[in-house]
Amino acid sequence: MLLSSLLSVADPPQLLPAREQMAFTLGFHIIIVPFGVAFTFMMLVCQFRALRYGDQQALLLAQRWSRVAAVLFAVGAVSGTVLTFELGLLWPGLMGAYGAAFGFPFAIEGLFFFLEAIFMAIYIYGWRRLPPWPHFLTGVVVTLAGVGGTASVIAANSWMNQPGGFTVKDGRVTEVVPSKVFFNGAFWWETVHMLLAAYIVAGFMVAGVYAWGLLKGRRDRYHRLGFLVPFTTAAIAMPLQFLVGDTIARQVFDREPAKFAAIELVPSTADHVPETLGGVIVNGAVRYGLPLPDVASILAGFRPSTTIRGLDAIPRAVRPDDAVVNVVHLAFDVMVGTASLLLLLSLWFAWFWWRRREVPTNRWFLRGAAVAGLVSLASLESGWVVTEVGRQPWAVVGVLLTRDAVATQGNLWPLFATVLAIYLCVGIGALLVLRTMRRRWSESGPDAVAVPYGPRPAPAAKDHSDGADRP
Repeated sequence: MLLSSLLSVADPPQLLPAREQMAFTLGFHIIIVPFGVAFTFMMLVCQFRALRYGDQQALLLAQRWSRVAAVLFAVGAVSGTVLTFELGLLWPGLMGAYGAAFGFPFAIEGLFFFLEAIFMAIYIYGWRRLPPWPHFLTGVVVTLAGVGGTASVIAANSWMNQPGGFTVKDGRVTEVVPSKVFFNGAFWWETVHMLLAAYIVAGFMVAGVYAWGLLKGRRDRYHRLGFLVPFTTAAIAMPLQFLVGDTIARQVFDREPAKFAAIELVPSTADHVPETLGGVIVNGAVRYGLPLPDVASILAGFRPSTTIRGLDAIPRAVRPDDAVVNVVHLAFDVMVGTASLLLLLSLWFAWFWWRRREVPTNRWFLRGAAVAGLVSLASLESGWVVTEVGRQPWAVVGVLLTRDAVATQGNLWPLFATVLAIYLCVGIGALLVLRTMRRRWSESGPDAVAVPYGPRPAPAAKDHSDGADRP
């Protein structure tokens, strides 16, 4: 009765701008994250090849990619810092009551961030100052710190989906078990899912740049290697992501029934539930979709007779409305659909490489590779929509409603406008810097010797024709 009476109160006016701002900033920041996690790994692959086999083109790629990574790290530092402040400004009900638990993973993330920043600076500075292998090892620290920071943020997000490791008394956290907060029930599979997504997005986006160059006729080894390393990374991650995603679907089925019902568009509890492609719920009924008989039940429990709890099994007071359900379901369809296209492209590449051991030259393949980065971004963003919107109306599932977490005083629209302006300036500035770098590199060409310990051309012979240098 108490819960029902509380939910009958209208949502505070600050809820909409707070949600919109959080969605925008998270959507912006999540584009940068893969480059801190996976792009630096691909940079190290090139550097390792250069140091191990004396590959000049690989070394040049590693150095240029490191500069791009540094620019994107700076952008990520700004957008990530804004997100951190937003948690306190927009959601005081969450941070005030549950900050002792929710804030712990962010404290760990802060340590990884500083470690990554320090070694990123050392790595960039060390191109002309450190011996080859010690310099390489500083890059390894950058990559590992990026993975650790990402895992820490995912720990906080997964805790919101499956909270644990804390005791509440009089509406506040009185005891916290840090290990149970961090390694909560959803931590491992959400973390692996995000890390694989990072490698997929970074791999396809970087490969797309060089695929475009190959389409323009730049078939030199520099462009072929620049394409091969990131695309191979993403292509290896794609089938693994499908296996992890299949496991996650059953985890959500077991532990987050409301989210699963929204994903599968299941209004009523039933067995032999079809997988609905497209479609929406209108007045409690599924409309306009293409049903695949029994598939949802088979995916959930490996049997057509598996019963799936529908939206009718969720208490009306906390049941997501039709609009939320439709957003979650359609976002899930976009995520799976785009991922399936990327998997097919990866299989095409694997088949061609197995037969010829070279970069595919088929123009349709290269066109697909050139746009694969944008497709992977659509998949990433839609996946986060499923995660975040699928949790509604909860900020912390079963513990704190989103409308009770939001700030209830002041007008948040001016704050949203300010954040938009900041992100616009940062985004445009980053694009201009990257464009300037690309032009400079295009002018210098793929044969530039960029670092002192790289392979060098033989020095030119002196001209003694005039006798000036004769003894």
